[in-house]
Parts: sequence; structure tokens; C-alpha cells
Amino acid sequence: MMPPMNTLPSWLIYCRPGFERDCVEETQAKPVETAENSGFVVLQGKPRLSYRQLTFARQLLSLHAEVDELPERDRLTPLLKAIPTTPERFSMLCLEVPDTNEGKTLSGFTRRFQPLLEDQLRKDSRLLDDPSLPRLHIFFPDNQRALIASSAPHNSSGALNGIHRVSMAGDAPSRSYLKLAEAFEVFLDKKEQALWLKPGMTAIDLGAAPGGWTWQLVQRGLKVVAVDNGPLKGAAAGHPSIRHLREDGFRFRPQRPVDWLVCDMVEQPQRVAALMTEWFVRGLTQRAIFNLKLPMKKRVAALHEALDSIRTALNNKGIRYQLEAKQLYHDREEVTVYLARKR
Repeated sequence: MMPPMNTLPSWLIYCRPGFERDCVEETQAKPVETAENSGFVVLQGKPRLSYRQLTFARQLLSLHAEVDELPERDRLTPLLKAIPTTPERFSMLCLEVPDTNEGKTLSGFTRRFQPLLEDQLRKDSRLLDDPSLPRLHIFFPDNQRALIASSAPHNSSGALNGIHRVSMAGDAPSRSYLKLAEAFEVFLDKKEQALWLKPGMTAIDLGAAPGGWTWQLVQRGLKVVAVDNGPLKGAAAGHPSIRHLREDGFRFRPQRPVDWLVCDMVEQPQRVAALMTEWFVRGLTQRAIFNLKLPMKKRVAALHEALDSIRTALNNKGIRYQLEAKQLYHDREEVTVYLARKR
């Protein structure tokens, strides 16, 4: 149960089940509801939170109301009454559930219920085709409860449940292909993807085997140097746009700068951060996407230590940069980081 609404803002955040405490820790907001493995948290007190600065948040919503004990026969009436008068209008309606086995059992209901609620909102002129308006979210933790929230277009994820769905290439060497595909969707908009992932650009994949990330880059037209002592598999082995070097990813350095560096090596996060920092300080790449494998305990502290070391080094060199980190849907005990040099 949510506490009575007061002047302090309330937030609803979706996350990977098992990372609820990490969401609370990185926001430093007051926890209101943080059930372990629930896939969401309710927080209160922080006047401003930035979605792009939160690593473990899949979605960031302003929470307005709660409906308990939804009747089985008429869910429409109590939900319509609970929708706030401010904001008055919305650009779209999102009916969402937790990313848990229990939550997935509700997905059939939300698909059937969506058009009923959507039609009524349009009749009431509360749902308009205007992307500048906030989105309306109704989140069902279970079949008897709903949380009513909204999202700001530029301070939230535009994907349902905060999950960017990407498709698996049938000839991809491994499912890690999906991680990099999702990372491009999360960190780059369509215009940026078209500008910075052009055919003929060059990339280096450190720790490439069996070749999932390399294959994602090749599918976008890039020429890739895959660095790994292990073998590439499937279509990545012997592909004309891939040069495979059997070398240690921590020791390898290119003879000339490349457009992209990607890295998914299993190593301590501080060591990977130091490697990425060196590449940027030496001007060996313009952009990088890499994973930081986090320890089971003190994950937020380990992440902050790694990212702060990158910031400190680049700031000391006067390098302008963009640095973002997100725990993606296809990540597990890790987060994915995007680092780009600004002109």
C-alpha cells in the first residue's frame, strides 16, 4: 500500500527482479515499497530524478494514485476515476506488468483490456496523438491492484515496460548479439544510429569469441577486428568483413584509431574501466560500448567506483565526453556502458 499522497513526489520505477535495493540505493530516495524480486519499487521524496542517470531503472514514472481490490466484473470504472486530472491529457496509454513469472500471467488481460480503456479515454478527449504530451501508465503488480502513473517523454523510456525488444538474427553466433542490439536502441536514437553506424566504419571487439557482438556490428555494415584467443563460430568465422586476431584483449592496441570499440570481457569492473579510459585518452576510438560485470554485493559502489575513475581521468585530460550506464534487459549481473567523445 502506498502512503497517503503529500507534497513530496512519488516515483514508480521498473527494474530487473532482484535489483530493487540497487534502485533505491542509487536514487537515495525514501523507499516506500521494495519487495525483493518484485521487479519494481515505489519511492518518495526526491524532487528530481533523471532517467538517463539511473543505471538500474528500466522505467521512471511519476506515481499519482493506487487502486486496491479491483473488481473482476468492472475494472474500467475504478481505474477511470483514479486517473488524475493533472496531467489532463496524454499521448498514449501503457498497461504494464512486472517482469516476473507472476506478472507475465497478466499480459493476456492487459492486451484484452487495453482497447476498452483506450476507447473511453479518447471519447473523453484525454488521449491525443501528440508525442509531446506525457504518457499514461497503469501498472498491475497483481490482478487486484493497479498503480496509476505518468512519464515525461524526455525523462523516461519510450518502450513498453521499459524493455526495448530486439530480434535475434538466425545466423548470429551467440545470444550476446541481442545485448549490443539492445544497447544501440537504448543509447542512440534512430538519427544517431544512422550517423554513427555507417557501412564502412571500423570497429574493434575485445573478447569477441564466439562473435555475437562482432556479428551485430557486421550486420550494420561495419568492418570489425575481433580480438580473442578463442575461436569465432558460425557465420562470423571467415567472414570477409571480420579480421580475427588471436590476442589478449587487454594487451591489444590498434595501429590507427577506429570509430567504435566494444568489449564484453569477464573481468573486474575497475580493470575494464581502466582499459576503456586508456583507449579514449590515447585517442584510439571515438565511441565505446562495454559491459561491467558487477559483484554480488555492493554493486552500486563498484559501479560508481568504475565510472568515477573514467570521469576523473577524462576530466583531467580536458576531454569532453558522454557517459551513460544502463542495466539492459539482456544483461544479468552486469551493466552496459556507453562512452563517446564529444567534439
